Amino acid sequence: MATGSGWAQLRHQIRTLESQTESLFHTYSQYISTPNLPAKPSEDEQRTEAEVQDLLEKRESLIAQLSRLLDSESALSASTLKQNNLIRHREVLTEHRQELRRLKSSISETRDRQHLLTNVRSDIDAYRSSNPAEAEAEYMLQERGHLDQSHSVIDGVLAQAYAINENFGLQRETIANINRRITLAASQIPGVNGLIGKIGAKRRRDGIILGGFIAFCCLMLFWFS
Repeated sequence: MATGSGWAQLRHQIRTLESQTESLFHTYSQYISTPNLPAKPSEDEQRTEAEVQDLLEKRESLIAQLSRLLDSESALSASTLKQNNLIRHREVLTEHRQELRRLKSSISETRDRQHLLTNVRSDIDAYRSSNPAEAEAEYMLQERGHLDQSHSVIDGVLAQAYAINENFGLQRETIANINRRITLAASQIPGVNGLIGKIGAKRRRDGIILGGFIAFCCLMLFWFS
């Protein structure tokens, strides 16, 4: 009877510690999604990891006690259910140890990724401080690259301007050819020049009449106003 109560008590303690471990895993995993993770583990992070590790060690000790208790029982009283319970507790302990390693690795990768650029910049600044001559040469190379880039942009703009100018020249030449062809065709058709002259004279006459009418209207407007 004492053996049975001891087995139940140990199992209850192990299950309680398993639940506490899973709760701490939830807290510990949140560091993976922290946007501004410190370069070094914070006190809270270290404390959470230590608590998880402590729970795993306690569970390992209790499982060992459970195993010794099972070994002390006779072959008849040691049921298959108890053996399966012991195996399951060992499996859960192994899974939780693997989960702790996985979370530690993920947090470390997140920290390295967030601080990689900062570390690289710090190394570059430290190198420049210890090698002023090379830092100046690097600065000159950067300025040369900026100038080359500006020259490339200017060359591109000039090329576009030359292409537009050439296009305008082609358009002027095309319009001149069309005018010459129209003039030549008009000179070869009898009466076309006279007709064009009459049309021009009619337009001038209409323009004079229209201008006079507008002037008359303006005078009437001033007179009656």
